[in-house]
This record gives sequence, structure tokens and C-alpha cells, in this order.
Amino acid sequence: MKLEIMPIEGLPEVRPGDDIGDIIAAAGVVQSGDILVVTQKIVSKAENMLVNIDAADPLSHKPLVEAESVRIVRRRGDLIISETKHGFVCANAGIDLSNVERGQAALLPEDSDRSARRIRDVLKHKHGIDAAIIISDTFGRPWRRGLTDVSIGSAGVAPILDLRGTEDALGREMQVTEVALVDELAAAAELVMGKAFGVPVAIVRGGPAEWFRDGSTVEELVRDPAEDLFR
Repeated sequence: MKLEIMPIEGLPEVRPGDDIGDIIAAAGVVQSGDILVVTQKIVSKAENMLVNIDAADPLSHKPLVEAESVRIVRRRGDLIISETKHGFVCANAGIDLSNVERGQAALLPEDSDRSARRIRDVLKHKHGIDAAIIISDTFGRPWRRGLTDVSIGSAGVAPILDLRGTEDALGREMQVTEVALVDELAAAAELVMGKAFGVPVAIVRGGPAEWFRDGSTVEELVRDPAEDLFR
């Protein structure tokens, strides 16, 4: 299998009310069968998930963190690790101050799966492009340094590839292997988008048919609390 991962460059600045599906289609480079990785930031902008904060106060977004959290996991200085209503455990409830106007903060989309479905539907039914969508965001990881992009919503692509019951390269049956496909694709796409390049969408081309699936949700990626050894 050969995959190509390509940035979509030259997209215009996204503003509240813009249709991301139309913007992507206008670039003229997306094909049916592609998987598009779209950053959370432009989805939040298009859906007007922007809140005014005090630009002179670097901690003015902290009350928003409390409001957007259902559980505070840990505090250390100004850092808050919390659980969002979506079930994500992340820093500052996913609230972001980068790549938005000074004096604003971007909240996570209300429902990133719904956001992904809308982009997919616009591309398919309005522009004739049958592409899968992943909404990505940057998360830290417990016990490991550095950040990586993960999926917070998707449409048309399987969140998890369940390999349990299949054989490994030596013929042994795999008992527990479930691959977080959309997270791996989000992380790979971030390599061509970067944090400072101004590229909010990337194309993953060449994925096999078994990667594509409708009707899935991000809940498949969120571990049930009963199975969480660290809660």
C-alpha cells in the first residue's frame, strides 16, 4: 500500500459563517476516495465558536476552561487538565488562543462528528466529491513529552481498525490489537500542515477500501470509564 499526504495550500482565511466544504472544493485538488484532515481551528471559526477575552490578561481564558469542563483532572500552576463534555481529557478543555485574533479564544466545536458530516455532505452532494473527513486537534499525552494531532471527529472513515482475531506476520492470532486509524492519519497529516505554515487542510490519498465506513462516531475512541485503569 502506498499513501500520499499533501497539504492544500492557498486556502482563504476562514470566518464565521463560511462553508468549509465549499472552500475545500474551490481549491480544485480533492478527489473522490480522498481522506481530508481538517484542523479544529477552522471548524471552530466557521461555526463561530469564538469567545472574546481580555487581550491584556494572559489568564483571562481560565474561567472559560472551568465552564467548558465537566471534570478537572489535575491542576499545576496555571495549567488545567480537564475532561470536556465530549469525553476528551486535555489541557485547558481544548480552548485555543493560537491562530485566532488577539482578544479571542476558540472553543471546541459542539459536535465535531456533525461538523465532519456536514463537510462531507457538502463535498459529496454539492460538488460530487466523495471524500472522508477527519477533524483534528493537538493533544498532549500522559507520560510522554511532545504534542501530536488526534481526531476529535470524523465522517466516512473508521475511527478504529479492529484487528482482533486476525493473524500477525508470524501466524499468531491477535487478541487485543485495535488501531486508532483516525488518530494516526491526523498525526501524519500534521507533518505537512505544521503549526505555523497556515495550512489547515491536508489530503491523505491511497487508503484501502476497509478504511472507509459511514455511521461511526468519535465515541468509539473514548475509553469507557469502567475500563480506565487511571481514573
